[in-house]
Amino acid sequence: MEVAGPFACFTRPELKAERVSYPVMTPSAAKGLLESIYWKPEFDYLITRIEVLRPIAWFSIRRNEASSMLSHHWVARARRDPTLRYDIERDRDQRNTVCLRDVAYRISAQIRPRPHADGPEARWRDQFRRRVDRGACFSQPFLGTREFACDFGKAGDQPPIDHSADLGLMLHSIDYQPGGGENYRWFRARLQRGVLTVPEQGLLADPEIIAMGAP
Repeated sequence: MEVAGPFACFTRPELKAERVSYPVMTPSAAKGLLESIYWKPEFDYLITRIEVLRPIAWFSIRRNEASSMLSHHWVARARRDPTLRYDIERDRDQRNTVCLRDVAYRISAQIRPRPHADGPEARWRDQFRRRVDRGACFSQPFLGTREFACDFGKAGDQPPIDHSADLGLMLHSIDYQPGGGENYRWFRARLQRGVLTVPEQGLLADPEIIAMGAP
């Protein structure tokens, strides 16, 4: 399928205070976008390829953001105490964000059934394609952040841009554990003539070790 929008931001993990986007959509962002169109507990999406269809262009914005996240403990206290209020004016910072503008991507993915799945893979694939044809979605797809909504549709035949670059370390996927833990998988990403090829399996290791070139 193809997606396009006026703005996008796929934040690099090593830059937290000042947000800076990768020059291309990440596999984790692509997976979240597909799940917003069609999701079932019987399968996962395996992103295999992301093609950049428009020249990479940048812009910067400064936004007001909350400095902290509300915890479950604070919400529980607020439910017990109606006088407790969260004052955003006292917990606000201005942060600079380097984003992408006028983007378009072609996403290629496979459906990977989970162990408990009891239906044929083709059924879910056909349902996904029908939803794309109708423009149906569970929630509005977005490109990195919720305020950057996007359009989506069937894949066309437009060639990717002729641009190659080393993108560095990129998040491949997150493994959610039954007890609530998370394992992060990484890979060394490279854009080759407008195409980001995603390996089937990321590396389960410390990102600093992967960046230094360890196997």
